[in-house]
Amino acid sequence: MSMLLLKNGLVVDPSQGISEKMDILIQGDKIAKVAKNIEASQEMKTIDLTGKVITPGFIDLHVHIREPGFEHKETILTGSMAAVRGGFTGIACMPNTNPIIDNEGNLELIKARANRYNLTNIYPIAAVTKGQKGQEITEYGILKEAGAIALSDDGLNIESAQVMRKALDYAKIFDLLIISHCEDQSLAGSGVMHEGFMSTKLGLAGIPALAEEMIIDRDIRLAELTKGKIHIAHVSTREGVEIIRRAKAKGIKVTAEAAPHHFVLTHEAVASYDTNTKVYPPLREKEDVAAIIKGLADGTLDAIATDHAPHAREEKEVEYELAPPGISGLETALPLAWQYLYLPGHLSLLELVACLSTKPAQILGIDRGTLQEGKVADITVIDPQKTEKVDPQSFYSMGRNTPFKGWELQGWPVMTIKDGQIKMENGRIVE
Repeated sequence: MSMLLLKNGLVVDPSQGISEKMDILIQGDKIAKVAKNIEASQEMKTIDLTGKVITPGFIDLHVHIREPGFEHKETILTGSMAAVRGGFTGIACMPNTNPIIDNEGNLELIKARANRYNLTNIYPIAAVTKGQKGQEITEYGILKEAGAIALSDDGLNIESAQVMRKALDYAKIFDLLIISHCEDQSLAGSGVMHEGFMSTKLGLAGIPALAEEMIIDRDIRLAELTKGKIHIAHVSTREGVEIIRRAKAKGIKVTAEAAPHHFVLTHEAVASYDTNTKVYPPLREKEDVAAIIKGLADGTLDAIATDHAPHAREEKEVEYELAPPGISGLETALPLAWQYLYLPGHLSLLELVACLSTKPAQILGIDRGTLQEGKVADITVIDPQKTEKVDPQSFYSMGRNTPFKGWELQGWPVMTIKDGQIKMENGRIVE
């Protein structure tokens, strides 16, 4: 049995409340021992991680892999490589592929291809409704048995409150989480950015914050009525955060996530007409950014999720109105969170790691997000001093669509370990 000893790192594990310099011994695919001054032996591979931070492997709740059907944007292989480079040992992939992941056969395809590459754990999310048309719900029991980790029609709002109520009721029977993309299409219309001063100045159609907030409120109320579980995807508005805060105070089963671009950028970034700033929900105002950060800090927002949405270069090199929305986010998530949440003191190290690992694992109901002895050795190692510029040409993702090109960021992942095996080291995939 292979043995790997990680020495002298700062072990940060929110599941145990640990943040201290310790060693970790990995035997096979399990964490065998976490303690100070573990003695090395000849049969162990020993890595000195002095000055580095050792955390449970990151888990991304919200990733668009694109395969099957849109392999010109991303494949399971390139998406897995991007995830591993970003420090993610697990990703939950959305079902808006072609065909839609709404049946057992399509789920099996995702699982088989993910297992072939064995780079990161891929947790497929199945569609709430057939064809994501918002009308007829899918076979939740069959989908769960086939490996669906959750349900979502992400990319599209379920316009019918009655269908959403039925979905929550039915999902409750199988203890499945529904992840909601909150956007009232009748209000959003043909908008391409946040409705406000900047949209007027730039002459671009706007999407009002209310389009998101109305559906957040509706779906939380339906979760309260049905006693089902709801997770609000990519929260972007201050009132949205407040609605979730009030719901949690009432004991409603709601969790929520925020994406890095929503706690870093405002709608002012659109002034360049760079289509890499086009994302749904759109970049909002500085008050919204502040609310997102506060929501992460006080636990109203449970997790950081990338909403990784890669696109081909030619798809983004068009007029702003015609470009597809989305940012390629797996490979820049940690340094953005490190620089804009941890370094300014908005989140402690334990809180940051919880948002990237422990809480996502809890939301998905998977036995990950911990460094407890006896658990699977999924581990991320961070170099808190590493500073480099974002270079999209170095991405493993096929999607180079990032508004952070050229940004100098601090705090990068330097090692990703899945099932006790090193999958990434110093930014490069280990063959």
